[in-house]
Amino acid sequence: MAQWGVTEAKVGSYRVLLVQAGILLACALTPLSVRADEPKPTPENTIHVQLAAPVPPQKFAKPPKFFISEVIDRSGNPQPMLVLKDRGGMFLDRLPTQITREAIEQSLKAADLLAADAASADLVLQIYVFHFGLAQGSGLDFFGKVEFSAVVKNPKSEESQQIQAVGTSIANAAMRKKNVQKNVQANVEGALEDAVRNLLRGTQLREAVATLMKSNPSAPAAAPGGGMAFAHGDGSNSRNFKSRFQER
Repeated sequence: MAQWGVTEAKVGSYRVLLVQAGILLACALTPLSVRADEPKPTPENTIHVQLAAPVPPQKFAKPPKFFISEVIDRSGNPQPMLVLKDRGGMFLDRLPTQITREAIEQSLKAADLLAADAASADLVLQIYVFHFGLAQGSGLDFFGKVEFSAVVKNPKSEESQQIQAVGTSIANAAMRKKNVQKNVQANVEGALEDAVRNLLRGTQLREAVATLMKSNPSAPAAAPGGGMAFAHGDGSNSRNFKSRFQER
């Protein structure tokens, strides 16, 4: 009986070891299976998001020239081009930062407000993208959201102001994959257009432009007789300084 008890104990320990080994093997294989199920971009599940037409900016008393220096992703999303994970996935064909830059530059260029480079710009924009794509919805529709901020800087005075822009759009859900892709694309494009409109036509940009353009240092005025007039802060009259060559 004692020998039988020892044998039964050994069999029991072997079973425990087998169960533990099976659990460890399952844990080791689970990440591989999860990675295998991750959607991958293909021509069939990739969408091209862009503005249907440029967004007309607001009118300025003295239209400035804008230049976009950088567009930075601040979303913290490890897969910024993945818009929808279900149904095999849905991807953007370009990074959200690139799409955002193209949309803003397209609208500024159409209104003749885009500078050729930073040196010729009156104001420089630096864009920070916080969200681009779909957001949490009701489950019955697609809720698109594009959110970014823009730092508007006067390169001459070094002064800057930050403004916010958010765009949203809601589209109905669909059963067929083609309809889902069509609705998601239209939804993201609608949110992008809404965000660009809020940036270029909003009161924040108008106030920022008015404040920063006043900060432009004025060039010294030309004095009569070819000299340079220097304004004094004490309110005294300007003095004309002639070169030695002129005095001769």
